[in-house]
Amino acid sequence: MFYLGLFWDYLKQYLKTKLTYRMDFLNEIVSNFIFQIVNLVFILVVFQHTTLIKGWSRDEIIFIYGFFLIPYAFYSTFFNLWDFQERYIIKGEMDRVLTRPAHNLFQVMLESMEPESLAGAVTGLIIMSYAAIQLKLQVAWYDPLMFVLLIGSGVLIYGGVYTGIAAIGFFSDSKTGISPMIFNIQNYGRYPVDIYNKAIRLLLTWVLPFAFVGVYPSAFFLKRQELYNYVWLTPLMGAIFFAIGLFVWNVGVRHYKGAGS
Repeated sequence: MFYLGLFWDYLKQYLKTKLTYRMDFLNEIVSNFIFQIVNLVFILVVFQHTTLIKGWSRDEIIFIYGFFLIPYAFYSTFFNLWDFQERYIIKGEMDRVLTRPAHNLFQVMLESMEPESLAGAVTGLIIMSYAAIQLKLQVAWYDPLMFVLLIGSGVLIYGGVYTGIAAIGFFSDSKTGISPMIFNIQNYGRYPVDIYNKAIRLLLTWVLPFAFVGVYPSAFFLKRQELYNYVWLTPLMGAIFFAIGLFVWNVGVRHYKGAGS
């Protein structure tokens, strides 16, 4: 209850500050929407020249892209750690965080959250729904439950990977770290992994498992039975990688010596 109350208090204060400048808040949502539509247009342009890519149709890849957007939207809302090194390590705000009774990672998440990113989940649902209609997918009674489970697992994978990467800041004084590079790799996960070579498939499945936030969970709803083993692995991968990220973070906090002078 303490953490729920803390979350609600932070959310109210965040919304008050954002609504002070309503047009800026709206512009952020619109720009996010435009960025996602541009990526969708790219897929449509590619399929102007072909009907299948490695056995995947246009509407299947659109469905995967829509699914991919949803866990990313929740991650961006609650694990927005892009500027962690500059803000908390270089500028020394981590010292302030460590003097408070709540868990330090939870505090950083609250101070960095961006609820407007949830608009991306709405876009993803719209794109998925369009593709599902085109594919004439049938919805079973258990599909909504699987959807929630797989989306939650994808959020944990994102959270674990980027928490671990942010924690590198405890050992380095680099301003940006490697997050931009990981972001570029992450975008490969919105396409079927079998269109890539073996090394990239290995990377996206077991090292930086972004295939588990896009193509693998989508395979369940697309009835791609050859990928069902990966579908069932998705919750386990989410739990493992989030635990790894949290472990690296805690090690980093113990290593942290303060901002100094």
